[in-house]
Parts: sequence; C-alpha cells; structure tokens
Amino acid sequence: MNRVRQASFTRILGAALGLLIALSACSGSSQASPSLAGSSVSGSSCPTSAPPAMARGDTATVTMQTSKGAITIKVEGALGPSAAGNFVALARCGFYEGVTFHRLVPGFVIQGGDPKGNGTGGPGYTIDDDPVTTHYGRGVVAMARTPAPHSEGSQFFIVLDDAAQTALQDKNNYAIFGRVTAGMATVDAIAAMPNSGGQENQALQPVQMTKLTVSTP
Repeated sequence: MNRVRQASFTRILGAALGLLIALSACSGSSQASPSLAGSSVSGSSCPTSAPPAMARGDTATVTMQTSKGAITIKVEGALGPSAAGNFVALARCGFYEGVTFHRLVPGFVIQGGDPKGNGTGGPGYTIDDDPVTTHYGRGVVAMARTPAPHSEGSQFFIVLDDAAQTALQDKNNYAIFGRVTAGMATVDAIAAMPNSGGQENQALQPVQMTKLTVSTP
C-alpha cells in the first residue's frame, strides 16, 4: 500500500473508530427510556414490540425516496432474520418517513433511522441479536447498536467503502440484513452533505427519508 493510500486508510480507520463509539451509544437512551421512541413519527400500525423475524428463505425490496434520489435495498432473512423482519415492518408502517440520516462519515458510513434525529432515539423496543455471517463492504446495510446484548432498535447504517470492513469486522456485531442494489450514487450524495466532524459527525443539513415502499417476490 503506497503512502497516499495508507494515509487515506488511516483517516478512514480513525473516523471508523470514532463512529463505532457513536454507534455504540446510538440506542442507549431509547433502551433505557423507551418513551423516547417517536410515536408521533410512526403510524398507528407500527409495532410496539419486536416484530416477527423474517423467514430465512424470504426477501423483500425496500425502496427509499429522499431529496437526493432513491435508494433500493434488498433485505434478506438469511442474513439477519430479526433485523430484516424489524426493518421491513418499520419501513412498511411508515416509521421512517420524515426521519433523517443524522450521522455522516465520508468513506465509512451514513447512519439514520432515529426519530429524534440526534442518535438517541428508537422505536420503543429492541430486537434480538443476529449473528454476522457475511462481510461488511460497500452497500451493506446493518443495524446500529449499543455494546449491550439485544440493543438494536430502528437505527441502521449503510457502508460507503470496502475499506470500512476492517473496523466493522473488529466488532462483528452489527447485524447485517441487506444490501443496496440501486442508488449508491444517492447514498454518496448524502454522505457528501456537510457534517460537524469529530466523533459525532452529525449531519448539519440532514437528508430525510420521504417515502418508503416494500415489495416482496
């Protein structure tokens, strides 16, 4: 690896480690205080406890509209049944509509799904852990969590670069449930929006998810 690439990777890894701290804190408040969940954001049909896991042979396609364009995600029960079932249920009921990508780390991930928009919110419940059985890489979609077992809620992230694998694989407990199949240009455009820098990398002009649709084969 030449010096330029090595320096670039070092910066990415530094941001990654900072974000891992942020990811570890993202659900803590909602887990300790379920009342923080955004009931005003979610529809009356949204789950109030962990939804059923997706069958391992099942898949779904979630299309997410944003002001920067559309993102299409293939969700697979075989990757992470609990996370897949949860994400599809929240997408189907409208929970994510109006919710933002609140944390942006160029070269690493974008993170969204918090109805409070500051990294502390969730749906008011948590789901069971899924083992990670595949590798993190560009386009992979996975759940954010705290260090505590079974602490995932509604927050998720999309991996921007294959180089993020090293830092994410070190923890290897962010449940993977899908992959972007179309719209990575939109993901990159969101990642390029202004952020606060530092460990938090809070979005300064957060991009909203305006409409989500779910289709199944």
